Amino acid sequence: MPLSRRRLLVAGASALALAPLPAHAAGRTPAAPFGRYGSPAARLTGRTLYVDPHGRGDFTTVQAAVTAAAAPGHTLVLAPGVYRETVAVPATATEMTWIGASGDPRDTVIVHDNAAGTPRPDGSGTYGTSGSATTLVRPDGFTAHRITFANDWLRADHPGVSGTQAVAIKVLGDRSAFHHCRFLGHQDTLYADSGALGVFARHYYAHCYVEGDVDFVFGRATAVFEHCHFRTLDRTDLPSAPYGFVFAPSTAGANPRGYLVTRSRISSEAPDAFYKLARPWVPSSDLTARPMLTVRDTWLGPGIDAVAPYTHMREAHPWQAMRFAEYANHGPGAVVSVPENRPRLTADEAAAHTRRTYLGDWTPYERT
Repeated sequence: MPLSRRRLLVAGASALALAPLPAHAAGRTPAAPFGRYGSPAARLTGRTLYVDPHGRGDFTTVQAAVTAAAAPGHTLVLAPGVYRETVAVPATATEMTWIGASGDPRDTVIVHDNAAGTPRPDGSGTYGTSGSATTLVRPDGFTAHRITFANDWLRADHPGVSGTQAVAIKVLGDRSAFHHCRFLGHQDTLYADSGALGVFARHYYAHCYVEGDVDFVFGRATAVFEHCHFRTLDRTDLPSAPYGFVFAPSTAGANPRGYLVTRSRISSEAPDAFYKLARPWVPSSDLTARPMLTVRDTWLGPGIDAVAPYTHMREAHPWQAMRFAEYANHGPGAVVSVPENRPRLTADEAAAHTRRTYLGDWTPYERT
């Protein structure tokens, strides 16, 4: 992908239109700074805070609003703009909701550019993968609507850095939901995880767009991706396939199920068959992990290697020993030419792989 375009994706509202938007949201017209959600003079509730980078709200940065809303139950309404900052939401801020005011997620962007190998300003070492996250979400009951979360760190700008993981968002809490959101990055874009090995965390991503190249959806959470669009980027820094990997689940601990991708699509900017659908992540710190991924009723574009869509991350943990499965997929990347490379569910088995079975007694709130 040309470097100029990658920078433009987070440079401003007009340039953001270059990045794809879920088909259902096309044609939306941006509203006034706080759209239908009102203005600082007419609050939705006593717990609603307004953020505007131009000073027309209660706060000019997202982190300042989060710091002021550390107690449970707050709503943050974000005016259109590019918020270049890192944001950490504390575990105490449960049942928090963030809303992009315009209704178009391309208008409201939270972005920064740390990578795992970026030195910390205080000289205490590098950030590491988790520390590179632009946005860190710790509390239970977090919901976001129509916001872009991005990390625009580029390998080509830092040829001497070996830690190239650059997380756009790391989500840890149970009952975390994202509706009509966008997640932009390269390696390790969306870190769908839990707070600890023994902590249960369910996530729900609906009508979202996610892009990247290496393991760009990863972690140990139990997560459902429904009506989402995943796009693999063209890695010009590698001479041959595979360019990268879409999913890298590390299912373990209190999370009995991993990732469910349903009624979605995977497109690509890379040459045909240059991407693997998934590889299992068994962290050296947790060899009990048994990654799980089910992809069903989903269109797989030609960028996915249909002959061998799965591979190992480490030879000691082959993908065949993990819980990878497909059901009723279609598209050129879903063609079954080598059956042993495409584990498939029967209709009876597929009945156990639904949003309801993965999320249990939690039904995410749907905002139109």
